[in-house]
Amino acid sequence: MSMVQPDEIERLIARIALGERSAFDALYGHTSAKLFGVALRVLEDRTEAEEALQDTYVKLWHNAARYRQNGFSPMTWLITIARNTAIDRKRKQVRQAETGEIPADILADPAPGPETLVMQASDRASLAACLAELEEARAEAVQRAYLDGDTYAALAESFGVPVNTMRTWLRRSLLKLRECLSR
Repeated sequence: MSMVQPDEIERLIARIALGERSAFDALYGHTSAKLFGVALRVLEDRTEAEEALQDTYVKLWHNAARYRQNGFSPMTWLITIARNTAIDRKRKQVRQAETGEIPADILADPAPGPETLVMQASDRASLAACLAELEEARAEAVQRAYLDGDTYAALAESFGVPVNTMRTWLRRSLLKLRECLSR
């Protein structure tokens, strides 16, 4: 953590309130080690402290406009947010341990369910059928652009057409696909 003056931290907080990501990155670089230490002291677990630190910076991003310069160090405000976030997390752990409650995020299976899998398969089949209705070169260009990530320039070169022609191909092909998929 580099030494940074309180007025610089206040300027960064003010810029964060305006939505400047670069100010957020700079503030994180100047303060994260200290705030991580605060969370680690409260939680006594690295993983939990990392989660609390992330929550702290999310809160900071959303609440930077609430900061008021009042003569106190802005680090005091940041440390208070980190400490309170860690304490809340600790209380939740204690409550879960006492009640035997299992956090929902542990129980939830992130894999898609059977209904979702069936819908995805149906969507893939519909898309394949609609792609088959396009001219072969147009269908290949759409697949390479939107599934493989090829650039307009690379596609134009590959198909031997100007870049603007490739853009037109893709735009018209997408319109045809949308029309086909809406039937």
